[in-house]
Amino acid sequence: MPIPAMAGALQGVKVLDLSRILGGPLCGQILGDHGADVLKVEPPQGDDTRTWGPPFRDGVASYYFGLNRNKRIQFLDLGAAEGQQRVRELMAEADVVVENFKIGTMEKWGIGYEQMREQFPHLVWCRVTGFGADGPLGSLPGYDAAIQALAGLMSINGEAERDPLRVGLPVVDMVTGLNAVIGVLLALHERAKSGQGQLVDASLYDSGISLLHPHGANWFMNGKIPGRSGNAHPNIYPYDVVNTGGSPIFLAVGNDRQFRLLCGHIGQDALADDERFATAGQRSVHRATLKPLLEQAFASMDGVQLADELMAIGVPAAAVLNVEQALTAPHTVHREMVVKMGEYTGIGAPVKLSRTPATYRHVPLTEGKDFMA
Repeated sequence: MPIPAMAGALQGVKVLDLSRILGGPLCGQILGDHGADVLKVEPPQGDDTRTWGPPFRDGVASYYFGLNRNKRIQFLDLGAAEGQQRVRELMAEADVVVENFKIGTMEKWGIGYEQMREQFPHLVWCRVTGFGADGPLGSLPGYDAAIQALAGLMSINGEAERDPLRVGLPVVDMVTGLNAVIGVLLALHERAKSGQGQLVDASLYDSGISLLHPHGANWFMNGKIPGRSGNAHPNIYPYDVVNTGGSPIFLAVGNDRQFRLLCGHIGQDALADDERFATAGQRSVHRATLKPLLEQAFASMDGVQLADELMAIGVPAAAVLNVEQALTAPHTVHREMVVKMGEYTGIGAPVKLSRTPATYRHVPLTEGKDFMA
């Protein structure tokens, strides 16, 4: 059963979600989680991600279920005059339009931003694209993995002696969806003063480039092209996966105090006094020497227990969990990061508001009225 609606932060905001695949739908889902009334328009055959499985439930892939909560669905053929007219009617009632068609597609249909903005000056129009509308790569289609390659992300991901590696999740698509939400909220805030909508331009390429910290900052300063460093941080150490007598753990030691606490806990105070390791900069320079010394000290210790002990004394450390372990962890449950509604289970909203929290009102695929409520 749907959860009764609460007064979310975006209650009263009407969103027309014309997007598909990932970045746009994620934007729409986040807006919906926080109270916006979101109507998702799909082509007659449905969003492509309905087929991106297995696994499937009732013929629809889990990929789709993960991105389309808190939306009502309407199927329209935007290539047909009837569908185009219906979208115009929906735009008249909407506050926000989210779309990620290839540049020129909506213009060909007569319902693009420039064609609609005079008729609907109040609209906040969020356009999610691969590369933006202009420039050397403007208007070209963009895909997460291709942007990871072009934005330099693959070049810094993976082990030093191995080939460049794609990040194991669609990080560019997801960050673009988050940036789209930020842009929509900024534009709605400005509209409250001016009464005017505007175009929010969120491209995968820009989002990919924006992820290059600290590698970009390092290159700006020293001109050295960064390479792959595996699990290790390029600037600080130990900030890496290290082996123990049990399962490996991740250490995230960010300052000298934490390093001294670590050394004291494992009975290796001399390491903290060694001039090669006494400061953050020196530890980073001498990381190849430090790592085996730490792993030698950890060899008789259980990784999970060690990580818990280090966290308790203020040293950032963590067991390396798989997806099942992460999604069923007690703190995940406590933070309400898993949502259950009937047969539906999804990842919860990460932003918690004290007075107007996110709500989960209906599951993906909910069929409802085809007009804005």
